[in-house]
Amino acid sequence: MPQVATLPPYKRRVSSVTLNSPSFIHSLTMAFFRLLFIFVLFQYCEAAGELYDTPDPVRADGLCATVVDPQGYKCQEFEVITEDGYILALHRITQGRGRDDGPGRQAVLLQHGVLMDGMTWLLNSPEESLAFILADAEFDVWIANVRGTKWSRRHVALDPSSPAYWYWSWDELSMYDLTTTVDFVFNQTGQKLHYVGHSMGTTIALAALSERRLVDKLKSAALLSPVAYLSHMTSALGIIAANSFTGELLRWFGHGEFNPKGLVAKDFLNSICHATGVDCYDFMTAFTGINCCLNSSSIDYFLQFEPQPTSVKTLVQFAEIYRDGVVTRYHDDWRLGSGTTAAYDISNIPRDFPLLLSYGGRDSLTAEEDVQLLLNDLRDHEKDKLRLQLVEEYAHMDFVMAVNAKSVVYDGVIEFFKRQS
Repeated sequence: MPQVATLPPYKRRVSSVTLNSPSFIHSLTMAFFRLLFIFVLFQYCEAAGELYDTPDPVRADGLCATVVDPQGYKCQEFEVITEDGYILALHRITQGRGRDDGPGRQAVLLQHGVLMDGMTWLLNSPEESLAFILADAEFDVWIANVRGTKWSRRHVALDPSSPAYWYWSWDELSMYDLTTTVDFVFNQTGQKLHYVGHSMGTTIALAALSERRLVDKLKSAALLSPVAYLSHMTSALGIIAANSFTGELLRWFGHGEFNPKGLVAKDFLNSICHATGVDCYDFMTAFTGINCCLNSSSIDYFLQFEPQPTSVKTLVQFAEIYRDGVVTRYHDDWRLGSGTTAAYDISNIPRDFPLLLSYGGRDSLTAEEDVQLLLNDLRDHEKDKLRLQLVEEYAHMDFVMAVNAKSVVYDGVIEFFKRQS
């Protein structure tokens, strides 16, 4: 594995956005009133469906027939139902190209991040996408999709057009979606599985492991761009959103779904970018950092499928982590200033549970300093059970879209998995 290292002594990064300056406060105030008008107008017109476009319903042929089968891989579709009634799509690649799906293939579950779905792992060619690479390496590959995304947009009783459908944060994604999915794969395969998470996919895994959930069903976890702390985030757009109480503004107006492709969300983001002077023309760069190794065809393909909707509560919870500097459950009583926010105790993860953490030196969401805070929580972890990789040139999306990710990251992930078998 190239450049495997522990973190050097860190220094706090200073964002180019001066959050407390009079000009910034004035810009933010103007943005607030503009957004107020937008959301009042939205409330007036929502019933007629004039201002908000929702994603297409789940296609009957699913992700397998759309993306995986045409590449020559054998793929299966499953549905699982969470304890709180959400119907999730789960995709399984049972064999690589030209290979038999015989017994003994090791199961691995891939979990995407926020505003993404299972397409995260299939955005590049078969030689460059982790799901295909794992299948060709004779793994039994399972691809998860959390609630609210294109392939998991159903419920036993609630409709996505209802705000009640969206009343969840990533707490529920960890407690219900992840648990249900892992249980299903475990029962289907009869074996413990390896886990790969990216971004929020690492957050929900850390939360579950800190509560000693799933440790009896997982062999190991590879966490790409791990998100536990956000105190040193340098993403200009992320900082502005967190400090302007983005999620709270949306929730005040009863908007339970955040769809980045919807007109209201577009107006909201454009208002922030315009009022604060942040260059959001390249939204991915403004939010995640300067990714080193993406090609234009991958980005075009990404825009066909992503970004995906999520709940406002999820965005609020990430903003709370940034502002409070603690990995906590969602604070339901934030409007009244009452209640408690119980923190997840990352140090409670079993010391002998195998973990791989791979993070980038140019990642403006997962800053090296915040990874250091996570490592501090894991300071008592058994040394031979904790593997670290710092990729200096990588930013947040390089870990799932870089054209050289196979040699830089994925080959090392496969080697790590095989060592745990």
